[in-house]
Amino acid sequence: MLICEAGDSLSRFFHTTRKVGKRMAASPRAPHAPQPDSPAKQRKLERRSLIKKDLKRNKFIYLLALPIIAYYGIFHYGPMYGLLMAFKDFSIADGIWGSRWIGFDHFENFFNSYYFGRLIRNTILINIYELLFAFPAPILLALLLNEIRGRIFKRTVQTISYLPHFISIVVVVGMMFDFLARDGLINQLLGFFGIDSIPFMSEPGWFRTLFVGSGIWQGLGWGSIIYLAAIATIDPTLYEAAKMDGAGRFKQVLHITIPGIMPTIVIMFILNMGSMMSVGSEKVLLMYSPLTYETADVISTFVYRRGVLDSDYGFTTAVGLFNSIVSFILLVASNTISKRVSEHKLW
Repeated sequence: MLICEAGDSLSRFFHTTRKVGKRMAASPRAPHAPQPDSPAKQRKLERRSLIKKDLKRNKFIYLLALPIIAYYGIFHYGPMYGLLMAFKDFSIADGIWGSRWIGFDHFENFFNSYYFGRLIRNTILINIYELLFAFPAPILLALLLNEIRGRIFKRTVQTISYLPHFISIVVVVGMMFDFLARDGLINQLLGFFGIDSIPFMSEPGWFRTLFVGSGIWQGLGWGSIIYLAAIATIDPTLYEAAKMDGAGRFKQVLHITIPGIMPTIVIMFILNMGSMMSVGSEKVLLMYSPLTYETADVISTFVYRRGVLDSDYGFTTAVGLFNSIVSFILLVASNTISKRVSEHKLW
């Protein structure tokens, strides 16, 4: 009896299962479940979400930055199409796009010209002198000012050293012509000691010394501000620990202050390396004369004479482009070397 009932139950179960299978086969297939996104797509979606959140959170900051972005876009990146003049025989009547294409002729003329060696030599030598003498000067002043304990004396020295920065370059050069003239104060003092007067401003051998020296006098105090700010961020407990270990003030400077401001020094050095091929044309134009072209003529003044005075815009654009490319290479190279030698870098 039990066996018969079990057999009937099994037959009913198989019959029901067969019907359900037929219905499922006849019915349309259900859609597949959504597949999970790939890792790359997920990262892309997360990045978009973060950007949206950041824009929403800092929208007013981005609005404040818009005028600066517009300024650089309009006045710095917009005119870069003018670099085409370096590869064309530019004519004002034909315009940039209508002028005849001449390729690298301007570059070849510059490299083969009589002035090429003199311009490169003067530009590099002036920048090397500034790196050797003008670059360390603000660092030394900041270290010395940091060791002064008298607050009134320290502020007085800082104020006096800052003031030359606010004097116009035209006024500074005018003072140099007055003090260094044949009948000026310096030559009068030399004559008092029995030394013949020296034509400082018309002597080629004195130009670089006067250019770099006047630059140190004018920018010494102002350049020390950034190093004083870097010194102020050093933890005072390091000095206290050094005193407990018996370190004097010189050793504290050597082992605490200088390593503490080393990242700032490296960044400023890299930026100075990036401007190795750039010498301020304003000061050179005010100081030099045809008598001092031998040591005073640099790339920027040559570009001014050929471009503005002689209206040779295509040639001077090629010279300026060459100057910018070399400066960019020096900037990247100095940053790469600094990255490999030390842990400090600009980017």
